[in-house]
Amino acid sequence: MRNLVRFGGAFLLAGVLLAALLSPFVLGGGAAAAKVAASAAQITPASVAGEVPLVTTVTDRDGNPIATVFDQYRLPVTAEEIAPVMKAAVVSIEDRRFYSEHGVDPTAVLRALVNDVAGGATEGGSTIAQQFVKNYLIAVVDRDDPAAQAADRADTLTRKVREARSAIQLDHDMSKDDILAGYLNVVEFTGRVYGVQAAAHAYFGTTADKLDLPQAALLAGMVNNPTIYDPYAHPKAALIRRDMVLDAMVDTHAIDARTATTAKAADLGVLPDGPSVPPSTCAGAAPDAGFLCQYALSYLRSAGLTADRLATGGFTIRTTMDPAASAAAKKAVEANVPTTQDGVANTMAVIAPGTTSHEVLAMVANRNLGTDIERGETTGNLVADVSDPFGAGSVFKIFTAAAALESGAARLDTPLPNPSIGCFDLPDRPCYPVHNDGSYPDPITLADGLATSPNTAFVGLETKVGMSAVLDMADRLGLRNTLRTNDAGQTPDSRSDDPQRSRPQSTYFRDKPSFTLGNSPVSPLELANVSATLMSGGMWCPPNPIQSVVDRFGHPVDVPTEPCEQVVPVGLANTLVAGLSKDTVSGTTAASAAAAGWTRPGIGKTGTTQDSESVAFVGGANGYAVSSLVFADGPNPRELCPGPPVHLGDCGNGAFGGTVAAPPYFAAMATILAGRPDQPVPGPDPKYLE
Repeated sequence: MRNLVRFGGAFLLAGVLLAALLSPFVLGGGAAAAKVAASAAQITPASVAGEVPLVTTVTDRDGNPIATVFDQYRLPVTAEEIAPVMKAAVVSIEDRRFYSEHGVDPTAVLRALVNDVAGGATEGGSTIAQQFVKNYLIAVVDRDDPAAQAADRADTLTRKVREARSAIQLDHDMSKDDILAGYLNVVEFTGRVYGVQAAAHAYFGTTADKLDLPQAALLAGMVNNPTIYDPYAHPKAALIRRDMVLDAMVDTHAIDARTATTAKAADLGVLPDGPSVPPSTCAGAAPDAGFLCQYALSYLRSAGLTADRLATGGFTIRTTMDPAASAAAKKAVEANVPTTQDGVANTMAVIAPGTTSHEVLAMVANRNLGTDIERGETTGNLVADVSDPFGAGSVFKIFTAAAALESGAARLDTPLPNPSIGCFDLPDRPCYPVHNDGSYPDPITLADGLATSPNTAFVGLETKVGMSAVLDMADRLGLRNTLRTNDAGQTPDSRSDDPQRSRPQSTYFRDKPSFTLGNSPVSPLELANVSATLMSGGMWCPPNPIQSVVDRFGHPVDVPTEPCEQVVPVGLANTLVAGLSKDTVSGTTAASAAAAGWTRPGIGKTGTTQDSESVAFVGGANGYAVSSLVFADGPNPRELCPGPPVHLGDCGNGAFGGTVAAPPYFAAMATILAGRPDQPVPGPDPKYLE
């Protein structure tokens, strides 16, 4: 009698459920009906193609992939790109009447309910279309909402009705092949592996169209419960499940018994140490590409593409990275400072000047992007960030020279007072003492001063021009993010009582003539862009790492960017370039240039901080603007000592920009410019000469 009541209840429940599935009016107009309607509307052929999270690919300027970014590792394929044996396997084990039912299978629903009530093993009654709906809601629509995902999995009548009604609508709107392909593209396997193509790659190193019978049976078995049937964590359970799929395929006449027996004799056949999933960040890029990749994604986020869109949108991001220039720059910095050298970083940025864009061609360091400190990796962007905490030294004299030319305080041939020791008056304190490091003529012209870099001449010129004008010039020529940070290279903290922490450099240095001596944190990338601005006739453009972005359908994506600005007159820029052209001939890098066999016309400026904790070279030639910085980057910074390799120490005669930072520039540029004719440096504008 008890069993009769249980079976009666089962049939009654089945009748109610089937009525709900098949009638649009059963649920009335309440919240449940609204949920059903909303779910049905969410899954269409267009939404499946446009909303499923896909892998974003980052490439160099030639289209060669350098990194992938994703939240779910999914590689979509069409029905024709899935092996027939894979389709047969999943239909056999999940929904044998898939090609004859219409989204729901009343027979399966009744069988499952009767079996459950009778106390047998729990048996599902969901069709592939219903499973498609469920997986789509969990993995796509509600992927960022754990509460909604729990509702999508809940064993409730409302959920089952919603799922089934959506499946009926899906069966009406899509072909069977498209439903099956959609399901196999959405379903999770294990971890972050979604879809049959990604699973074929991750587990077998193949593609969905080349899956063989044992492989297809294993994957078809996993979709029921990817955790339990994970072939790496639970190989025995996965093997039993695979063989169950093979038996189901025999029952549906997809294969014969002999073929199944042969397939059962095969081992799991998965890749060792898998699943093999590519890194989902720029840390997976090649050593010479990681920092540029990271900067490109940051640039796009600033332009309005959120991190989530980048990780799910299936974009193809073609960067401006020049693989040849990057390889040459990476080789040069590693030859100067090995990757794992304790406490010493060497960065190099290469930019193509221009009046409409400043494309970033290379961003490298001896360090690599990553999390393993022992292997010389760092998670910060050494090249783009304000990462050199000690400064670029006398490179900053460029800003004083430019401000003086603009204001008329000096011309290129103007003789500047240059005593060996100077003391310069300040408004609210005793004079600021400065001395030259070496012997210089007194007076010295601005042009010769740029080449040989005396301190007193430039501090005197800076006080004459005014700190506000010099800081403004530094901002205009390119140190825009740098000057927004505080004197520790960080975001200013308004809660701090320490002006070095609370104020941006743009205001902190307004009463500090030490600015022209370059003792403040700086971004290597922005320093290279200063050179690019001058080489572009005074046209500043943001350092641009993006050539193009296209969406998953191949449609261009607009990337807003800051407009270029004519920040100084062309004549002033050309005059300053002419003044900087003497450095490699008779200035502070002349000896290193000669040793490297460098004879090309170009520009250059070196810098060395007072305690030699940072040295710099900014230069350019033949349409390439470059910065090379070597600085202490560990927790215990000390004096840099010349190499090889460059190292920390107490050498008494520390590193200099001309002897330590310039050689990597010459080495990289010799490779980059090999076989190319020289390009002359523009001549000075007579207006700025006398």
